[in-house]
Amino acid sequence: MKLITEASAEKLRGGFYTPEPIAEFVLRWGINGSKDFDILEPSCGDGVFLEQLEKQKLKYKSITAVELDEEEAAKAERINLKNKQIINADFHTYCNNTLQRFDLIVGNPPYIRYQFFDRQQQAEAGDIFIKAGLTYSKLTNAWVSFVVGSSLLLKDKGGRIGFVLPAEVLQVSYALQLRKFLAHFYNKINIISFEKLVFPDIQQEVVLLLCEKNETKNHNIEHIELRDASDLQKLDVAILKSPKKKIDFKSNKWTFYFLEQEEIDFLENIAKKRNIPTLGKFANVEVGITTGSNDFFTVPLTTIEEYDLQDYARPMVGRSVQVNSVIFTDKDWQNNKFSKAKAHLLVFPESKNLNKKNGAVKYIAHGESLGIHKGYKTGIRNDWFVVPSLKISDALFIRRNNLYPRLIINEAEAYTTDTMHRVFVKPDTDIKALTASYYNSLSLAFTEVSGRSHGGGVLELMPNEAERVLLPYHKDNASLLPEIDKLIRDKTNIEEVLKITNQIILKEHFGLTQKEIKLAHSIWKKLSSRRLNRGK
Repeated sequence: MKLITEASAEKLRGGFYTPEPIAEFVLRWGINGSKDFDILEPSCGDGVFLEQLEKQKLKYKSITAVELDEEEAAKAERINLKNKQIINADFHTYCNNTLQRFDLIVGNPPYIRYQFFDRQQQAEAGDIFIKAGLTYSKLTNAWVSFVVGSSLLLKDKGGRIGFVLPAEVLQVSYALQLRKFLAHFYNKINIISFEKLVFPDIQQEVVLLLCEKNETKNHNIEHIELRDASDLQKLDVAILKSPKKKIDFKSNKWTFYFLEQEEIDFLENIAKKRNIPTLGKFANVEVGITTGSNDFFTVPLTTIEEYDLQDYARPMVGRSVQVNSVIFTDKDWQNNKFSKAKAHLLVFPESKNLNKKNGAVKYIAHGESLGIHKGYKTGIRNDWFVVPSLKISDALFIRRNNLYPRLIINEAEAYTTDTMHRVFVKPDTDIKALTASYYNSLSLAFTEVSGRSHGGGVLELMPNEAERVLLPYHKDNASLLPEIDKLIRDKTNIEEVLKITNQIILKEHFGLTQKEIKLAHSIWKKLSSRRLNRGK
């Protein structure tokens, strides 16, 4: 994966190239015994796919390769292949101007953020999206436009694409319209993922996206997981000819397809079958406070005492390790306060109302010496040190999680930064019943489906994703809360907690059968274990 995170010339060129076993497999799958394919590689780098064409003595009609970097294009030019054309240009421009069409398009497109495109590239990428009937946004990454553009360059009858892509393609919101486009455009989609990171140095999980269109009305998808790229040598491409799972055009994410069809059907139907609502019916989830500089505005007691900031210090919790259960009490906050934790949020008034006699002026000056006032968020404020949107929420939802996401009652009435989400309970909802109702295998399974995983095995849910989690709310579940709280405070394994809660929350109050409960639990275990294994 050509991972691009900074604007240096080296970063913009890219530097993480496709392992040979992957390039060989994608070509073997794509060509599949044909001899007269016109092949395109839209971002060939130094030519690993071209080298595999030569090394494996694969048959084809023509090979065209596009590469923006002049030096890399020159390396590709030196590879000895017949009927080869190397084009030193930006793929977006090439895509919008070529009349040639292809049977097979393969590659490992660059991972470049929109803001690192020059204006010409942005305009050309936008034109690709318009042709595909899609909306181009500033959140879109280069690999998305490469996949869309390549799809448009396939021949009318048939055609395949095989790409190495970040696993984000399965889950991130900016790729949602890409997933919908692919689902309708192609008839067969295969996703191959790996238990071990293909690019461990950058902690970027990748998948192989293998798509084929034909003249049928079927739209099927399949997921295969291998140990690592070396296992591709043993994988028979014939098993990719007939993906079995029907594509759900309503599904927002493709993490569904890591599951078996029975599990997919269960998740798709259980809400309607058992009349189970979502978290969003009972509460609004919002991002935490955006301070502009958590290091400056969130401080330990020692800083409060050093600068005499007692008048401006408010209780806060900013890290999951500061909350050891499902109720954050005043006692919990006091324990954090007298540890080294950053347990205070500094809430300063407007400049005209500052007390010049305490340490606020001195601390603010200290912040300016560090350049805090020049930050993006702080720089647009009238008084840079006045933090907006200071609301205290009824509950907290941890944004990034390890074993499982936690919903926590904010009994201490603490502020929280954007490391946690704020949960505001709607009228006629019992906060204790709401919180207890969340701790069951079905809700935890939906956190895995709704969220997205990152390198290191971290699961992240944004506010709208948290609101979509199924939540079997029942007012009598409030009686479970003390036991849940005690068990988790005592560091009891969450599976032991779920053995108790599933029977009451899912079976007694919502009528799920033991088979359904077992299925929900196995789905959660499968998805969470898969994610956590990547963190090892």
